[in-house]
Amino acid sequence: MSAPAAKRQRPVVAIDGPAGAGKSTVTRLVADELGYTRVDTGALYRAVALFCLEQGVDWTDAGASAEMARALARPSALKLGTSGPATKVEIEGRDVSGAIRTLEMGQGASIVSQHEPVRAALLEIQRELGRAGGVVLEGRDIGSVVFPDAEAKFYLTASAEVRAERRRLELLEKGSAPPLEQVLREVEERDRRDSTRPVAPLVRAADALLVDSSTQSVDEVVQTIVAEVRRVEARLAAAD
Repeated sequence: MSAPAAKRQRPVVAIDGPAGAGKSTVTRLVADELGYTRVDTGALYRAVALFCLEQGVDWTDAGASAEMARALARPSALKLGTSGPATKVEIEGRDVSGAIRTLEMGQGASIVSQHEPVRAALLEIQRELGRAGGVVLEGRDIGSVVFPDAEAKFYLTASAEVRAERRRLELLEKGSAPPLEQVLREVEERDRRDSTRPVAPLVRAADALLVDSSTQSVDEVVQTIVAEVRRVEARLAAAD
């Protein structure tokens, strides 16, 4: 169980939303401005997908994928840190930060995250990373499952077309050049898969503030979230 919210002096900030909404960039900038720790929970599932691929495990095999997740949940097997603007990820001492950021690993993460045993294996890791508060966590079920008692919840989204274009530009920077139509299809397929999976589906928590970044700049989105978190901080301070 996650720690009771009343015992935290600084809030847990949960930023959920679909692929391509800008969560990684926004989470980093929000954490920087607040002086909070940033936790990229999606990197955990990407790491599982990569580990499965390396070990010859089919992503659709729930049992075998769960074994890979449990192996990574062992002490020191999987490490998350920061390296400039990116999340640094190590598997058994190997830096896989770049390897997990491909379009293929994004699709793999979406598939393995549908398996309840995989999510169970990684759940406590996520909760431990944010238990004390003063953290910004991004994902798809942070506010609904991982930290339902998070004091500040946001659902960051954008239209599928805008998200596909952002993803295409990101891939271009990495040397890949898929056509926009292909990326849009993959974005829409991932939306469908993430929203309809039986375990911890992508969903906006009832108490999450909706932030649509389709026509907003990154700075506008960040300032909206930071302003709300500051209000939560003030409320927590007044309650002490």
